[in-house]
Amino acid sequence: MSEEVIQLKHITKRFAKVLANDDVSLTIHKGEVVALLGENGAGKSTIMKILYGLYRATSGEILVDGQERKINNPKEAMNLGISMIQQHFSLVPAHTVTENIILGNCKGRIDIKAKEKEIEELARQYGFEVPAGEYIRNLTVGTQQKVEILKALYLNARVLIMDEPTAVLTPQEIDTVMEFVRNYVARGNSVVFITHKMKEVMQVSDTIVVMRNGRICGKVKREETNEKELAHMMIGHDLEELQTPGGTDFSGRKKRLVVENLTIQPKNQAALLDNVSFEVHEGEILGIAGVSENGQQELCEALYGAADITSGKILLDGEDITKTNVKERIQMGIGYTASDRYRYGMVEDMSLAENMLLKSSYLKRWSRRGIINWKKLRSYTDEQIRDYSIKAPDNGVTAGSLSGGNQQKLVVAREVDMGQKMIIFDQPTRGLDLGAINYVHKTILSEREKGKSVILVSTELSEIFALSDRIAVMYKGRIMGIYKNGELTTEKIGLLMAGYQPNEEAVV
Repeated sequence: MSEEVIQLKHITKRFAKVLANDDVSLTIHKGEVVALLGENGAGKSTIMKILYGLYRATSGEILVDGQERKINNPKEAMNLGISMIQQHFSLVPAHTVTENIILGNCKGRIDIKAKEKEIEELARQYGFEVPAGEYIRNLTVGTQQKVEILKALYLNARVLIMDEPTAVLTPQEIDTVMEFVRNYVARGNSVVFITHKMKEVMQVSDTIVVMRNGRICGKVKREETNEKELAHMMIGHDLEELQTPGGTDFSGRKKRLVVENLTIQPKNQAALLDNVSFEVHEGEILGIAGVSENGQQELCEALYGAADITSGKILLDGEDITKTNVKERIQMGIGYTASDRYRYGMVEDMSLAENMLLKSSYLKRWSRRGIINWKKLRSYTDEQIRDYSIKAPDNGVTAGSLSGGNQQKLVVAREVDMGQKMIIFDQPTRGLDLGAINYVHKTILSEREKGKSVILVSTELSEIFALSDRIAVMYKGRIMGIYKNGELTTEKIGLLMAGYQPNEEAVV
């Protein structure tokens, strides 16, 4: 790894009020995996977007193979062999896998069948199973991630920047990406791996660069450090240890939510939710485990009033709320953090204060006779910015100007406040750094102590085990079983998530 492929020298980047990168210098060697670690808003994605040509540095220089280069746009970066897989996919759902990969890279008359064979062969080289002729809209998130990687490989990238590549993947899909990274650098290529997940950092990286407040605050070799040391370096202090729930007897407590035989089955389609029944008590956290796209989102939307129910019943504090709408359920004290914050949780072009007002503008808390009390709202937003450590200069900046993790904190802050009786958390810590994850976990446990009922949907088993009183496992829209925390081993929960009852055949 002696050959220097990329050198970033004294890069500084300012966005109006925000200093995103402050005198950052970084070297990437041939055949090296550089893990870029840091809290949300630390400047990790910004420095890599400068290398990829999406942003222009305020000052500093970029050297590629020892020569200074001005990278003005992604096309110039690609011509130099630099490609970036961004946190949010840049795929066209209405086009096929092959069409997405060759988009902008082929001219004249195109033999699609020949291109499909070429893409399939490229995928095979790296152990990917990708249907070259399938439309993007029909693919799982994990397969879409592979398509993004193939786009870079098709352009013969030799430096691959991967920004949170595993944020929405299952454990099995993460293993596939890790294996790809190992194979890719073994061929003499280089990878910059931006992530919050310590396990991944320790799995694949050679060099670990830690950023804080736009600056590099540490650089170590993987074999010379450990997860605890990296966490301290990243957030500046040790993580607070939280007490995992467990052992509480809920038999004498009030049933806050009762779900009976809930089914969602679109016409002429398989059931998205199949006869789901469970209950949640006051002060209880029910964890919903399962691989993505097995009915978890449909369950959340049904509980929140955003999905049409085919049959079944939902009771809140003994009252039948099955036919009530979203607005009525908000007034009843139900909060909901959706897994897709961009589509369902916020409006990027609105200010932070305006986003805090979403879903509650009609409540007397914020308005009187149709006039919004902006002073009160802005003061409240400032409190949430402080309490949740949201990195923002003030409450007037747009939500879209924040990093993904800080946007998630904003949504969590609002929904915790909205959910006075029950909060539905769907992937609440997706894309968050260790410090933020720890804070959100502490918040969830704190709301439980206040007597609120919590439904926690997560593909991170460690999160389910750390927070849940009981755990329900979903597969193809069904509840495979509900267990007290501690009754399930990782092996057993893995079988249930794959559709198997231990010692039984798979559910079809």
